[in-house]
Amino acid sequence: MLNSVKGMLLTLASTFTGLRRPVTRQYPTVPTPVQPRFMGFPALTWDNGVNEPYCTGCMVCIRNCPTQCMSASMMDNPLNAEGQSSRRKIVDYFEINLNRCILCGICVEVCNFDAIVMSHEHEMSTYERNGDRVNLPALLEIGQKYQRETTWIPPTVLAKAKKDAEDAAKAAEAAKVEAAAAVEGGE
Repeated sequence: MLNSVKGMLLTLASTFTGLRRPVTRQYPTVPTPVQPRFMGFPALTWDNGVNEPYCTGCMVCIRNCPTQCMSASMMDNPLNAEGQSSRRKIVDYFEINLNRCILCGICVEVCNFDAIVMSHEHEMSTYERNGDRVNLPALLEIGQKYQRETTWIPPTVLAKAKKDAEDAAKAAEAAKVEAAAAVEGGE
């Protein structure tokens, strides 16, 4: 009986004090913040240096997708014919069915061109059955937004910069050893 009275007092205290924060988020008006390492839906990246997508439409991501939620085709790159781009082919058509995507990230891992990233987009629901099919312009827009928000740099560019820095450090160390040997030999 004593425990029942204690429980009722606790209930009354929490009801009338109002000091306790709500446990749940008030979702539509107060969205849950996205964590920095959150993996949202896939998006395509844009090469600002050449002003074209990184994607060449090679279909490696499509062949490796466990749910087969993607489709694409490629075309000859007009900028390559003009000598402005090193990519002979670029993507002509790309579509992802977000209802089938399981956010596994395999497409990002197998892409040889740094063309796909897992964006932070996660609220893309629609009322239509096929409303979650996202085409090339929308995928590029999501990718460009992700690139702006995260100051994304392609992994191949980062790896090249790291290798160049290591080579420069080795060259500086070799020059230092050579200078020390010259000073030692001159004494």
